[in-house]
Amino acid sequence: MADLLSGARAPRARLRELLAGPGPLMAPGAYDALTARLIEQAGFDAVYMTGFGTTAGLLGRPDVGLLSGAEMVDNARRIAAAVDVPVIADADTGYGNAINVVRTVQLYEQAGVAGIQLEDQVMPKKCGHMSGKALIGTGEMVGKIRAAAAARRDPDLVLIARTDAVAVTGVDDALARARAYAEAGADLLFVEAPTTEADVERVAGELAGVAPLVFNWAEGGRTPPLSLERMAELGFALVIYPIGTLLAATAGVRSLLASLREQGVPPLDGLPTFGEFTDLVGLPEVQDLEQRFAE
Repeated sequence: MADLLSGARAPRARLRELLAGPGPLMAPGAYDALTARLIEQAGFDAVYMTGFGTTAGLLGRPDVGLLSGAEMVDNARRIAAAVDVPVIADADTGYGNAINVVRTVQLYEQAGVAGIQLEDQVMPKKCGHMSGKALIGTGEMVGKIRAAAAARRDPDLVLIARTDAVAVTGVDDALARARAYAEAGADLLFVEAPTTEADVERVAGELAGVAPLVFNWAEGGRTPPLSLERMAELGFALVIYPIGTLLAATAGVRSLLASLREQGVPPLDGLPTFGEFTDLVGLPEVQDLEQRFAE
C-alpha cells in the first residue's frame, strides 16, 4: 500500500513481469482510491480503473461517454497514488483522433498508471456490454495505436487495444482488427463481449501467439462467466473484473439506507468500526508523521 512518503516505484515493469507469469493476472475494478486500496489490501497484484465505475462514481450516470479525458485522468492519478500495485486504466477512445491519443497517453503516463486501454468505438462511446455501439475504421484505430506507442516516454507502459467489433460486425472482423492492432504496436489484445464460450475459445485459439489476451469478466455482462482455471487453459494473460466492487458497494449502501429509513438508526453489524476504518485508510501513518515532524 502506498505510503505518503513512499519512494520511487516501478509499477510498469512490475506489470510486464506479472503479465508474463504462468497464469492469468487478476485485476479487480476500482472506481476510486478507496476501492483501489481495498483491492490491494485483499492481496491482488493489480488494479483496473473502470470507466463504467468511474462514470457511476463521479456522475451517478451510465457509461455512455459523458466523462472527459481530463476527468478520467484525474481519477487515474488518485488511484495510482493510493496503491503500490500497478494500475491499468480505461482510456476509452483516447478522446479524439490520433493527435488527441498522443496527449491522452502522455497524461495517463504522468498520472502514474502502468497500462492503458484504448478502444475502437466512435465517440461518444458506450459500455462494451451495451447495445447501439458504432466503430471507427480499422485504419483509423491502427493510426491511434501507432500514435499511442510513439507517445510513450516509458517503453514499459502497457498498451491494450480493445475492439468492440463482435457486437457490431461479428467475430471475423474482431479477429482481423485485433491482428491489425497487434501489428500496429498493441501489447495486449482485448476482444470485447463475445457472447458464447465457443466464441471465447475461437478468439483465444486464433489469436494465440499474436499477442497476450485480455478477458473481461464483466459481472452480469454478455460474455459467459468462465472459471479462472478455464481462462488459464485458454491462455488469457489478464482478467479484469470491472464492476464487482461497484455493485457490492451499491448493494451495501442500499441495505444500510433501507434499515436506517425503517429503524431510525444505522445497522452497524458487519461494518468496520470507526477505528478499523481509519486504520484502513492510513491514519496510523499520518500520526507517525506528525510525531516525526513535530517541532
